[in-house]
Amino acid sequence: RQQSMTTTTDIEDAAPAAAAAAVSVAATEEALQYEHVALEEGAREGTSRVAGGPRVLLRTFGCAHNFSDSEYMAGVLSLAGFAVTTQWEAADVFIFNSCTVKNPSQDSILTLVEKAAATGKPVVVAGCVPQGSPLLFKEGVSLVGVEQIHNIAEIVKQATLGRPQRALSRPGTLHSLDLPKVRANPFIEIVPISVGCLNACTYCKTKAARGKLHSWPVEQIVQRIQHVTAEGVREVRLASEDTGAYGRDIGSSLPALLHAIIAVLPQHVMLRVGMANPPYILEHVDSLCDVLQHPNVFSFMHVPVQSGSDSVLHHMRRQYTVADFETLVNKLKACATASIHPKYSNRVLCVFTILW
Repeated sequence: RQQSMTTTTDIEDAAPAAAAAAVSVAATEEALQYEHVALEEGAREGTSRVAGGPRVLLRTFGCAHNFSDSEYMAGVLSLAGFAVTTQWEAADVFIFNSCTVKNPSQDSILTLVEKAAATGKPVVVAGCVPQGSPLLFKEGVSLVGVEQIHNIAEIVKQATLGRPQRALSRPGTLHSLDLPKVRANPFIEIVPISVGCLNACTYCKTKAARGKLHSWPVEQIVQRIQHVTAEGVREVRLASEDTGAYGRDIGSSLPALLHAIIAVLPQHVMLRVGMANPPYILEHVDSLCDVLQHPNVFSFMHVPVQSGSDSVLHHMRRQYTVADFETLVNKLKACATASIHPKYSNRVLCVFTILW
């Protein structure tokens, strides 16, 4: 590999893999990182025996949606003949799936890229950081946008041939939920229900990376869940940048999706709803209470407040007030019954600077 002689080319819309595969794997997780580990012979050595091709180290930072993207990339790579390894020294290619919502995650990616590039081996960076800030990376590093994960095998192949890629275009179409997938836990399926968001928060770069809201149709999500539960999945986690905004672009809603899922969910399978912003679930809170009391739904909600000041929320462009948040929380608390006690997770932004 002559890194000094490489040129940067583009892959736009290579045909996505047609076959669907789910390869059982386990995962190790440290802070916001995890690596895919095969549960087959060879796992003790840290390398999947799915294929004997180039060995790929895949690390993921960030939210559940990013983890799902990595599982899809691992599936596409395995089907294409690549081996997924957990050993840094054994890797022929480094792939880092990045998060841009917090500076520590972004800084960790940049540090890892520098370390990996020093080995002289190909480096591929996927996810929100290259999509939102591609100029952070030097030539010679391949970049994979959030709408290009189905092309990961071809991008990695070209990188191993000394031809780094910059695949950052946005076709405007959602990838198939039935792409090949390597689950980090064979019993847990992370199902993305939408990408992007409706907000324009002043402190967040996610909108620049993930774009506007784009929801998968209810029937496609339901079909995916039916497929994976038939494979033995015992827990389904719905992921999105904002699950509360689901369906607003396609004439649907989060409660409509949840009721459709519950209607087909086997009795032994649990459902968990991902993070939802206050303005988009306040109008649906009564329907959500009904869902949270269902025996197959975890009675848990992650609703970020970000600030307890109306002035700060206004400057953040959060689209709700402290009173709105209190109303939402009080209604959710009212969901509690003798047997169901919903749990809530919150998020507060500790430092927010207003420039006058």
